[in-house]
Amino acid sequence: MGLRIKTNVPSVAVQKELSKVSNRADESFAKLSSGKRITKSADDAAGLGIAKKMEAEVRGYRMAKRNASAGISMVQVAEGGLDESSNILTRMRELSIQAASDTVGERERGYLNLEYEQLVEEVDRISKTTTFSGSPLLTGENENGTMDFHVGAYAGEDNKISFDANFTNATAENLGVSGTSITNKESAAENLAKIDEAIDQVAGFRANFGAIQSRLQSTISNLDTAAVNTDAARSGIEDVDVAEESAKLASVNVMKNAGISALAQANNIPNSALRLIG
Repeated sequence: MGLRIKTNVPSVAVQKELSKVSNRADESFAKLSSGKRITKSADDAAGLGIAKKMEAEVRGYRMAKRNASAGISMVQVAEGGLDESSNILTRMRELSIQAASDTVGERERGYLNLEYEQLVEEVDRISKTTTFSGSPLLTGENENGTMDFHVGAYAGEDNKISFDANFTNATAENLGVSGTSITNKESAAENLAKIDEAIDQVAGFRANFGAIQSRLQSTISNLDTAAVNTDAARSGIEDVDVAEESAKLASVNVMKNAGISALAQANNIPNSALRLIG
């Protein structure tokens, strides 16, 4: 090749290679600064699509976990109301046994009945005021009927846990204690069977709530596992290996420095031609 001063071909060739090396360095900096192996779709179009789908799945799992946790909170509110109702029924039974004995006079029995009637009203009040997000839980009149807890990252019935809110009716009337009293020993004795049945009914409601709560807790544990494993798979596709990318960047920097040195020498080639002229 002859010496030319109008077009420095070696310099142009070095500039081309230096531009490529600089672009690779910029890509490495972008990956290391973002922590992602895929910073744009051109890096890995298929991998980006898979990673974004997995990211959506993980976020779905986490929201489903929040739904399940809210479901547990709702169950705990209802179960708390039933717990106090059970305590009240136990006290009503105790008062009935006391009033059924002739060791208590009519006046004292009247005092006992005052407490008994207040407890009946409290059972009814608790059932009507135990709500979650405005929905009654213990009256058997929930406007939603069957309540669904969406506990999956996808659609479909398999991703729902249903709870029949109308099954639980802990009002005094439904428990069979409304209108009862212990004004005399006969009615006090007759109340025992009704109160025992009411206690059994409340225990059944609580058992149902306990079973749902246990299921939701198992669901949360499964969602945690699914979210961790899916996130790990997404990380393997999308996240950058810092050690590997740092090694690439070091290599690119060496090549970049070498290119700059070569460019300086290539730019001096026309000077050799000028020395031939003068």
